Amino acid sequence: MWLLVLFCLLIGLLIGMQVPVFLSVVYAKYMSIAVIAALDAVFGGIRAYMEDNFDTTIFVSGFVVNTLLAAGMAYLGDRLGVQLYLAAVVVFGVRIFQNLGIIRRYLLKKY
Repeated sequence: MWLLVLFCLLIGLLIGMQVPVFLSVVYAKYMSIAVIAALDAVFGGIRAYMEDNFDTTIFVSGFVVNTLLAAGMAYLGDRLGVQLYLAAVVVFGVRIFQNLGIIRRYLLKKY
């Protein structure tokens, strides 16, 4: 099963590298913060799966809500003239590293 997941990830990366996607500089901040929020949800899902606590509904709702909330914070910050997206970067960055640390510890104990 893990080989299938890795193979699909590799195919997706190869396709993504070959398809040119150009975004306006105006949207770069929103997309970057949305990607960080999505990564947080993915690593949180991996952690929950390893702890046998994974729920698809919670994962999908967290993925969508976190991504939209982070992009909305960046937009609101732009409208107010404040770099509010930095708060989301810090929070999601800390959560990503916490989840990665827990995943790493779990894998080291398992193997």
